[in-house]
Amino acid sequence: MGRRLLPTLLMALALLFAALVAAFVLSPWPGALLIRALFDHGAAQASARLVPHVPAGVVEHPGEVYDAASAEGRFDLFLPPPGARSEGAPPLVVWVHGGGAVSGSRTDIANYARVLAGQGLAVATLDYSIAPEAIYPTPVRQVNAALGHLAAQASRWGLDGTRLVLAGDSAGAHIAAQVANLTVAPAYAQALGIAPALQPAQLRALLLFCGPYVMRSSDAGGIGRWFLHTVLWAYSGTRHYESDPAFAGTANVIDHLTADFPPAFVSAGNADPLLPHSQALAARLQALGAPLQTLFFAPDHQPPLPHEYQFDLDGEDGRRALREAVDFVQRHTR
Repeated sequence: MGRRLLPTLLMALALLFAALVAAFVLSPWPGALLIRALFDHGAAQASARLVPHVPAGVVEHPGEVYDAASAEGRFDLFLPPPGARSEGAPPLVVWVHGGGAVSGSRTDIANYARVLAGQGLAVATLDYSIAPEAIYPTPVRQVNAALGHLAAQASRWGLDGTRLVLAGDSAGAHIAAQVANLTVAPAYAQALGIAPALQPAQLRALLLFCGPYVMRSSDAGGIGRWFLHTVLWAYSGTRHYESDPAFAGTANVIDHLTADFPPAFVSAGNADPLLPHSQALAARLQALGAPLQTLFFAPDHQPPLPHEYQFDLDGEDGRRALREAVDFVQRHTR
């Protein structure tokens, strides 16, 4: 009986395997959900490691709403402890979380935002709709709307809506760069079909950590290519994202920069697979004459600094990134 069942069992397993392979080939959903689970686990671990660095006394306003029509239209606001405040309103940093466009939430950044608040900055951490549930350019529209809301409502929290800094890590850095560019470049805003929520003078600076700025998978190989293909398929809503004018025409933000781009602090670790993106962005901004500060490391830097190295405040390099980023914000918001 057992021997007669074995071929049937093997056939069933083969069919199941074929169905799984077909699911990954025919839709971005299975791969995107797998990446989401892995990224969410990693984000939780990174957040937990920041707990010892969180200062006491941070004033928090959780669950604020920037878009009542969207379940993701929420943000948390972190204000400096009384002892960390200087005279006048603190600069407001609006942080866009990473997650490969298919994962993440504002809570991933909460402990880092508390650390920044301890340095005298106000920090708003945003939620936005992720893929495949929502596709491009939905997050760009949402972050733009959130900036408009925060600028208009800043006085509620004793803040100045004319001194905003937009920050992002990983996929959030890409979104932040796009929103900054549409704020200062009318042709780019028109191409996206998004009206800027801010006047250019209100957006004083950018913090861009470990971001991708060219939306292609063909440059990568191995598992990296599968990862990028899955993410970009999910985010764009089409398998042919590299040739789709609705996506590639504007998502490759590096191709649309101008000399009017806000002052930018650009950084990535020496072992980050996305390091070439940050280096290319910095080179383009430098060529345009846009204000720029970078924090890069020698190729043989030890220890090797991975993607999102800046969240590791147990290491000196993460602490250096924090010091330089805070100083950059303060200099450009005076």
